[in-house]
Amino acid sequence: MDGGRIGLSVPEIGGAPRAGLCTDCGVSRMGDGRACGRACQFIQPDYEGFERAVHGRTAGGGDEAFFGVTQAMHRARLEPAAEGAQWTGLTTALAAELLRAGAVDAVLATAPDPEDRWKPLPVIVTDPGDMAQCRGMRMGYGPLLALLEPARAAGYRRLALVGVPCQVYALRALEAELGFDEITVIGTPCSDNTTTANFHAFLKLLDDKPDTVSYLEFRADYRVELRFDDGRKPRFVPFLKLPLSNLPSDFFPMTCKTCVDYTNRLADITVGYMGGDGDQWLIVRNARGAEVLARLGDKVVTAPLTDKGKRDAAVKGFMANTERAAGGLPLRRMPDWVRPIVAWLQPRTGPRGLEFARARVEMKAIETILHLRRAHPAKIKNMVPRHVWDVAARYGLLPGEDETRR
Repeated sequence: MDGGRIGLSVPEIGGAPRAGLCTDCGVSRMGDGRACGRACQFIQPDYEGFERAVHGRTAGGGDEAFFGVTQAMHRARLEPAAEGAQWTGLTTALAAELLRAGAVDAVLATAPDPEDRWKPLPVIVTDPGDMAQCRGMRMGYGPLLALLEPARAAGYRRLALVGVPCQVYALRALEAELGFDEITVIGTPCSDNTTTANFHAFLKLLDDKPDTVSYLEFRADYRVELRFDDGRKPRFVPFLKLPLSNLPSDFFPMTCKTCVDYTNRLADITVGYMGGDGDQWLIVRNARGAEVLARLGDKVVTAPLTDKGKRDAAVKGFMANTERAAGGLPLRRMPDWVRPIVAWLQPRTGPRGLEFARARVEMKAIETILHLRRAHPAKIKNMVPRHVWDVAARYGLLPGEDETRR
């Protein structure tokens, strides 16, 4: 169908997600139903092989062990910031500039559903001005890769894609057989997702007028920012005061509890917030990613990354709670009187910048291993790549004899 009032191409998407661990990246909805077996990162991912194919080499030591192959990293912001952007509009500006320059024929991206601003709607964008409608966060599964077939049928030969890691891994796995001349990938990090319905339930816990929340952002200063469309001033909620312990145990799906790629290691350029310390965080991974960034010229203001605080205590505390959760035990709750004190201390003494990003990557690695050991122990040897084990080793999580590929 036509995008109608949102002004984008919104092809009909049929099919359904597959059973088991599936984030509905869209591959199961394509014509070749067997493609999931070749493309899914939850079956037997080959990150090292695809890193060689995409970047020309595998990740090395140092920060590459955490974040993947890196040509350059920056704190960055778009200046002036785009109106209505979640941060400054950098991600959508990169894609829009590719269209404006004629470097790609179309961009596959995600817009808000016309009926629900938080529901993801996969779209094909051909007008650079329409990329503005893809700004901001969506919560829920968006079968973005299902648009590869209608994009090819429309005659588009050079694509860009703005996607999260599980979408990008599947794209790279199938890229050689898709028949496009080239595909440029602008990746965003991803840690946890949930259904759109679950997210609405979360908003109800955060605000007594959840339908007026127009913006939600997890910030690097340990606060969540809420904006509203009813004229109220923005609210800032410390992480420690979020009602996470009130959420049901299945609020976050097992796929997100067992994610093996937080920083979108197979993108050409990753745009996130974790290492940005108040700005956005750019990881340029290869020459194509550098070219994408260079197209914006001096519209992008970059600065050196910060690296402050110590992550060990935070990660060990997370590991202890995850061990309890994976074992079906209730989480240890911090006493209410302590929360304001720790919420005040966190942004001042906790890990920030690159140290904050390292902490989050370690937490995801720990979470993946512990939850797989409980829920899907037979999958560990094929599903957990070496880079996840390497990160978790610092905290004593080592593979058993039956947990690695032979």
